[in-house]
Amino acid sequence: MIDLHTHTDRSDGSTDPGDLVRMAVRHGIEALGISDHDTLAGYDAAMPAAAACGLELICAVELSTRPQAQALPGKREPSAHLLGYWLLSAPSAEFRGWLESQQESRRQRNVELVARLRQLGVEVALQEAEIYGRNQVGRPHFARVLCDKGYVSNIQEAFDVYLADDAKAAVDRDEPTLEEGIRRIVESGGMASLAHPVRLPQRGPDLAKLLEHLIDVGLQGIEVFHSEHTPAGTAAYAELARSFGLIPTGGTDFHGENKPRIRLGTGIDSNIHLNYSFLDDMRDMCTARHNQ
Repeated sequence: MIDLHTHTDRSDGSTDPGDLVRMAVRHGIEALGISDHDTLAGYDAAMPAAAACGLELICAVELSTRPQAQALPGKREPSAHLLGYWLLSAPSAEFRGWLESQQESRRQRNVELVARLRQLGVEVALQEAEIYGRNQVGRPHFARVLCDKGYVSNIQEAFDVYLADDAKAAVDRDEPTLEEGIRRIVESGGMASLAHPVRLPQRGPDLAKLLEHLIDVGLQGIEVFHSEHTPAGTAAYAELARSFGLIPTGGTDFHGENKPRIRLGTGIDSNIHLNYSFLDDMRDMCTARHNQ
């Protein structure tokens, strides 16, 4: 069994990287992909534990991007996520430096978010969110603070009322376009895969059109298996991968306590089970493309 889409407390997960490695071993996972948001800090921190446990650790990242550089005035398209996998070589130093610039944009957004919440009468300090977020503070950490202070009853309500892109305290973050994210991953030696397509507004022909465009700029994969995909959705994304020659990728999107329904390795109600041969196939397809 493998899980190629997981998050640690170095981004918006709740689990320490070393603890995640040991949990994976207990669950019989042979290969683990740590794909924290806009950072490789979780992967780096997990490497010693993985080496000690004999677990194969896959270097990955999940980039937050926007489908277009600018949408209609006063309105932005929902964020689109892009997975990067380094199956044949390590990411470049240049890519790591670029990721650090993305962390700075997150820090600026957090400052603006605190100011917006206070304007709404919600007394929250950045330091309170930093208790939950270690390397990176994000909206899930603010959600937990809002719960702690009684402004909302649960994390979902925190997003619905205050933190989602269309909520009261929404603050735009300067994110790269999908095209730039793909280019950055590919130029650093990685394989770019469109994450959880179920969350995109595009369906049917519109999704196919988007894929055609992204393939032209270097997209190599699509996440076929994900905890939020229905069996019908999984089949549809698998067919898109086949018809466009994309590399199927997959994982649970494990976040620990921040998304308690998602179980490491098996997703929601055991709707995911990927064998090690799935990773072998990904590597073989990456190698074939690299040798073209």
